[in-house]
Amino acid sequence: MTLRDTDAAPAVSVVLPVYNCPGYVGGAIESVLAQTFRDFELLLIDDGSTDETPSVLRCYVDPRIRLVSQENRGLAATLNRGLGLARGRYVARLDQDDFSYPERLARQVAYMDAHPRCALLGTWAEIHSGDTPTGRAHRHPGDNATLRFELLFNNPFVHSSVMLRRDAVLAAGGYSTDPARQPPEDYELWSRLVRTHEVGNLTEVLHVYREGAGSMSRAGPSPFLDRLVALCAENIAWAGGVAADDSDVRNFAALVHAAPHHVSGIPDAARTRRLLQAAVSRLFPGDQREHFSREMAARAMLYLAPYESPGGARWRGRLRAAAGRAARALGVR
Repeated sequence: MTLRDTDAAPAVSVVLPVYNCPGYVGGAIESVLAQTFRDFELLLIDDGSTDETPSVLRCYVDPRIRLVSQENRGLAATLNRGLGLARGRYVARLDQDDFSYPERLARQVAYMDAHPRCALLGTWAEIHSGDTPTGRAHRHPGDNATLRFELLFNNPFVHSSVMLRRDAVLAAGGYSTDPARQPPEDYELWSRLVRTHEVGNLTEVLHVYREGAGSMSRAGPSPFLDRLVALCAENIAWAGGVAADDSDVRNFAALVHAAPHHVSGIPDAARTRRLLQAAVSRLFPGDQREHFSREMAARAMLYLAPYESPGGARWRGRLRAAAGRAARALGVR
């Protein structure tokens, strides 16, 4: 569908990438068309589906729908194409197997209009397993400061629930298509956005996230954990003012994400604590610093205690001895 140049740009562009999901994508589309906020366009981008999905997409006829077909590019590249095609000042994400409640867009637009420094706004989300509610939900923090802290370590947003300020995302370069950095393409982008903009979550359930279904972001094998550790280390290093390849930072990121194969040598717990507190000092003003200093100390205690207690000292000694024996067995001096 082609829109005339004279058509006024909508306030919101909903970007919905699709790949081989005929069973659920209809529900996602219908949840957008049922929104109480009406000033939107819906960009359906078929990323080279090989089943009956294209026929399902063509069943939906609405002047706000723009259907685009392309050869398979993958999620990050498809999202970037959506950003390029979008005409709205805000871009709302939606996954092909998820759906939103009718007030979602209205609530997000109202917040974004009232908070011009916010570039990323998610919502809470119910979790369904297939078609069955699990009784669980993603209830991430809502305020900018707590989210800035949490983004050092992990992703406190439901990607398919977020609304983005389009100009800010384009200025940041959009989603990374570098295979070494994505997936997680969402966490990678949020980590860059939060360095120059505010972020938030609406603390009400406005979305449904379907786990274990046919999301593009979950399709195919991926060394996801390795990239997650690398991004976490990069975030802590940036906040602490040290190099991204700092060994103590990388070790701490590996401990946070239970990735012992990324721990190199014996973590220096005292230096790591100093780096983490330096990150807090750089990120937060005085009225917030004390609170997040305590939060960081608790986080450090959780992961570094084995390296600081008397028992930890004995454990470190055994680890050094084992490393020495392994090195000798390999002929390494």
